[in-house]
Amino acid sequence: MKFDLFLSYIRFEKRFSPHTITAYQNDLEQFQTYVFATYGEVSNKEISHIQIRSWIIKLMEDGMSPKSINRKLSTLKSLFQFLLKKEKIELDPMLKVISPKTGKRLPAFVEEQKMDLLLEEITFPEGFKGLRDKLLLEILYQTGIRRSELIHLQISDIDFQNQLIKVLGKGNKERLIPINRQLRLLINDYLALRKTTFPELLEIGQLFLTDKGKPMYPKFVYNLVKKYLSYVTTQEHRSPHILRHTFATHLSNNGADLNAIKELLGHSSLAATQIYTHNTIDRLKEIYQQAHPKAKN
Repeated sequence: MKFDLFLSYIRFEKRFSPHTITAYQNDLEQFQTYVFATYGEVSNKEISHIQIRSWIIKLMEDGMSPKSINRKLSTLKSLFQFLLKKEKIELDPMLKVISPKTGKRLPAFVEEQKMDLLLEEITFPEGFKGLRDKLLLEILYQTGIRRSELIHLQISDIDFQNQLIKVLGKGNKERLIPINRQLRLLINDYLALRKTTFPELLEIGQLFLTDKGKPMYPKFVYNLVKKYLSYVTTQEHRSPHILRHTFATHLSNNGADLNAIKELLGHSSLAATQIYTHNTIDRLKEIYQQAHPKAKN
């Protein structure tokens, strides 16, 4: 089984992010390892729905969640559609594969009062590190950008005059996100302190740097966010992506138009954004229970 051409296709033609390409490659290598161990050497043309179904059963026996399995099946679906289009195979084996059913999982988020506590009451360290940490959290919460988008954010992406941030999202799609005056001033303060802390690094255009003046990387952002969220919440998920969910949920709860939230998040379809309306519905139920005479009976 070979998939080098497919990986080149998603890297150079589809221009998927490095993170997505790595995930696809890992999925394909796992499937390849399973097929080889179970059925021996098999070509792309010889792969059938039987091998794929047996892999699904193995993953389920190993305790993998239906959501994770479906993500791996999505990778296989993309591979075989590519091979079919390139006439490397005659039939798509995924047509006879049924994906495991998943329960509807609502996005976790941090409550407004806890975010206020984190950003207004928690004391950050003195100097560059503390100001950088606060700015990083503020940008994630106030813009809803992804961790990868934050890491690649350039100083030149900040439009101070119009109070906008230009973000390069999935599929190299650009979007503009407004920022308020407070965040603009915080960015100015951070850049001034960064200049005096690392005067030799003025040529680095990346906005966020590590404690040692190196470009920011994913694990650093994850650890930083998890540490600070641990001060205000004990919930299981305390990742940078939770702040993206929190951004969207708080907008929805406060009456923002769903299409506007979609554009701010950089979603390609409204369906991906609709998961954030559940919290608004919960809030409406709460108000109804408190205010309507019949609800109290």
